[in-house]
Amino acid sequence: MAAIRTARERARDELTREIKAEARRQLAADGAQRLSLRAVARELGMVSSALYRYYPSRDELLTALIIDAYDALGEQVEQAVAAVPDPGGARARWLALCASARAWARSSPHEFALIYGTPVPGYVAPQETVGPAARVAMVLVALLVDAGPGAVGPGRRPPGGALAEQLAAVAEQIAPGLDPGLLARGIAALAQLIGLVSFELFGQLVGSAEPADHLFDYSAEVLADTLGLPDPR
Repeated sequence: MAAIRTARERARDELTREIKAEARRQLAADGAQRLSLRAVARELGMVSSALYRYYPSRDELLTALIIDAYDALGEQVEQAVAAVPDPGGARARWLALCASARAWARSSPHEFALIYGTPVPGYVAPQETVGPAARVAMVLVALLVDAGPGAVGPGRRPPGGALAEQLAAVAEQIAPGLDPGLLARGIAALAQLIGLVSFELFGQLVGSAEPADHLFDYSAEVLADTLGLPDPR
């Protein structure tokens, strides 16, 4: 019986991969808004009722694709940052984070658009997407903590009011003791990184900074300066 169950599990895993692969093909062709379980089933030669046993709704299939995309991006960034030699310091790890995130987005533009592009009308991401979505941010938090007090620096504008309260609450959960101002700059830097990649992928740099390699490298260094990450040069 154990062998039979294992065979069934393998068959289920294989069909799950095929369903996701076809769904990704539809994303590339038609966009997330037009993703259809019936269309996926039709292309795979399945009846819709059989597909519903794997994904009861379009939103559940969409959630699976979103989690896969976040995990793929997170894994690539984590591996790239971990490969930076210790003497490289926080700045080198930040630059590795930027380069690896861009490389993943360029190789998986439709998955990037799924997680960072226009929201799908009517879709509300469930709690299970939060952990995968935070993987890249947690890499950044770790290197900011590693950068230490030197990244805070004198003369930087501290957050106040409601923002300071928000940041203090977030820091308490993910990195107690992290300076709120540094956390704010980290959030802004990550948002600017995603925005720059979006500009490149969606054709906003055509005629100005194409190819975008030089602008991207320059911007990553400028953001490192904003974060207060020391430049060994």
